[in-house]
Amino acid sequence: FYALRDVPPEAEWFANIDNANTRRAYRNDIRDFLAFNGLSGTAQLRQVTRVHVITWRAYLVGRGLSDATIRRKLSAVSSLFSFLAENNSVLISPVEGVKRPKSDSSEGKTPALGDRQARDLLDAPDKGTLKGKRDFAILSVLLYHALRRDELCKLVVKDLHDRRDVKHLRVHGKGSKLRYIPAHPATIEAIYDYLDAAGHRNDLEGALFRPIRNNRTGNKE
Repeated sequence: FYALRDVPPEAEWFANIDNANTRRAYRNDIRDFLAFNGLSGTAQLRQVTRVHVITWRAYLVGRGLSDATIRRKLSAVSSLFSFLAENNSVLISPVEGVKRPKSDSSEGKTPALGDRQARDLLDAPDKGTLKGKRDFAILSVLLYHALRRDELCKLVVKDLHDRRDVKHLRVHGKGSKLRYIPAHPATIEAIYDYLDAAGHRNDLEGALFRPIRNNRTGNKE
């Protein structure tokens, strides 16, 4: 407990960021902020004022960074100072009240597929081959259920299961969060057709989608 007492609050804030990518980005953002303002370490964060933040923001704009990058960098510094304020390490966050670039749109920028494009994709695999059956099942899962690529790769055979007498996909999302999505009938048929052809339908703990060669290894790639 005496050792924990000496842990600086900024280190505690950093340790509480679960996502490795976010932690890496925030670490770089805080270092950038410290370097620009000539601060040698986190202990000097208590000397930061709103002027430091506004000047840094202007510097980021001058570097030609995108609005999204500037918002993220300001969010990193804001998150840290909000934590320090909550722990009474600073009186008030110097980021409070500093304007951030507006988001271009509340909608995502991922392009959407039209019905015809989706149908063309589903029609592309040769369903007379094992590879075609697998690729058709993969496309069906992605198009009908809007899964991320990483979520698709994490699926195991038992993730297609009954939930209240309805077939669901159990999806392993970000932050180890699970969600259950009712499976589309066409997807169910496609998955079972692929599993029967591949021969690993009863390997419940193994990867759902596998390489065509050495497909009994359970490799999720």
